Amino acid sequence: MSQNNTSHTPPSGEKLQKVLARAGFGSRREMETAIAAGRVKVNGRVATLGDRVEPRDSVAFDERPITLRAEEEASRRVIMYNKPEGELCTRKDPEGRRTVFERLPRLKGERWIAIGRLDINTSGLLLFTTDGELANRLMHPSTQIEREYAVRVMGEVKKEHLVAMVEGVMLEDGPARFTDVQEFGGEGINTWFHVVILEGRNREVRRLWESQELTVSRLKRVRYGNIFLDKRAKAGEWVELSQGEVDDLSALADLPARKVPALTPDEQNRWSRDKNKRRPVHAMRKPKTRRS
Repeated sequence: MSQNNTSHTPPSGEKLQKVLARAGFGSRREMETAIAAGRVKVNGRVATLGDRVEPRDSVAFDERPITLRAEEEASRRVIMYNKPEGELCTRKDPEGRRTVFERLPRLKGERWIAIGRLDINTSGLLLFTTDGELANRLMHPSTQIEREYAVRVMGEVKKEHLVAMVEGVMLEDGPARFTDVQEFGGEGINTWFHVVILEGRNREVRRLWESQELTVSRLKRVRYGNIFLDKRAKAGEWVELSQGEVDDLSALADLPARKVPALTPDEQNRWSRDKNKRRPVHAMRKPKTRRS
């Protein structure tokens, strides 16, 4: 009796968006958007979502040929950035406002991918990587990565408010909760708390407090997973994470460890120049206004 094995044959190659993310062009979600917009070609034809590629295929992104890399060949660099208030988590802003990417060290043939976002009025820890798969894993809700924030709250915070936010409240986009809330000092309108969430939904921390009719006056992310914001990076500054720190993040994302590539002499010079020319926030001065 003849048997049709076609349905049992696994598809060959890797998903196109995964390969593009690994090459450092953005997160998987960003690459899916680029593919849907017709910006990617495979072997001369416009790619579609669901396409798979193999090393022998020819791939172009925005008409520019790219080199396909095996998983073990892709680089994995991670930097920690201390975002000041007033910066946007976007590559370009049509209104000309400062973005977080303006301060980052330049890369050749790759680009930095943000692991999560912070809104314009939130400061603190942002992680950037050259590995789109790492970014995708660390951001995906199923990974359940802890994000810890320091929060200054205006209003009288009662025990029932904290209990409600830990047990969970219904927001307009679904249920939300803190997994932990700890008072951290201060009094009156200057009371600080540390809170932990497992998602990265838009303004989730602020909205949870607002559900209790309380207002967040300051918000700063101090931890993402097992990486804490520390004194190595002042506001507006970045620092590259060590091999051990990158390995810890990789383990958190259930990815095999990969050696962090050493900077070439050219990269060392370029990164040093980038760091020196970007004055930290505390060193900036507002322009003087002329008196009439």
